[in-house]
Amino acid sequence: MDTDFWIESWSQNRIGFHQKDFNKHLVKFWEQLNIPNDGMVFVPLCGKSLDLLWLKQQGHHVVGIEVSELAVSTFFSENNLDYTQSQQDNLVRWESEQLIIWQGDFFNLNQHQLNNVAGVFDRASLVALPVALREKYAQHLKNILPNNTQILLLTFEYDQAKKVGPPFSVSEADVQALYEDKYKIKLLFQEDVINDYPQFKDQGLNSLEEKIFLLKPY
Repeated sequence: MDTDFWIESWSQNRIGFHQKDFNKHLVKFWEQLNIPNDGMVFVPLCGKSLDLLWLKQQGHHVVGIEVSELAVSTFFSENNLDYTQSQQDNLVRWESEQLIIWQGDFFNLNQHQLNNVAGVFDRASLVALPVALREKYAQHLKNILPNNTQILLLTFEYDQAKKVGPPFSVSEADVQALYEDKYKIKLLFQEDVINDYPQFKDQGLNSLEEKIFLLKPY
């Protein structure tokens, strides 16, 4: 599942992962990170998520990364945001007031571009990746984030044999294996949300556990 998959998903409007409102868990649990209002936050694989706007409304400076040029341009046009655009190495920088979206491959991001990030909201990144890419993703994220950065992480857990991702099933044990070397991991919330996703019921699932984790550096 490479970058071409996501670029094609956007071009063909296969974006069932996009939410048309702020994520309710972000709104409820974000304050637990205790990030200053003007602190910088990072949203990986952000698409055209409205969560970028919610974080901006809290006073944060927001940084996103998204591979699809269509997703980024749509975000700015749908939200009537003026922006400037510049090329930096292998990424294109789209910048508006209190907001930067890097358009390109996540693995091309470096420490300098996330230098002041204090918090991360990962709703649709880890669960978007198959097992083969997860360890690479988590390791790169740990390498480029400042040492004191906290992460609010959302996952789904279900019988992967009954459904092809994305979103993929990510267990609590998976989260521990990927992040426990650097972070203290706290489960904030879990709930079976299968009734909220009738399309997954149609694919044979009878349970879909949504979990919210807070990751704090040791």
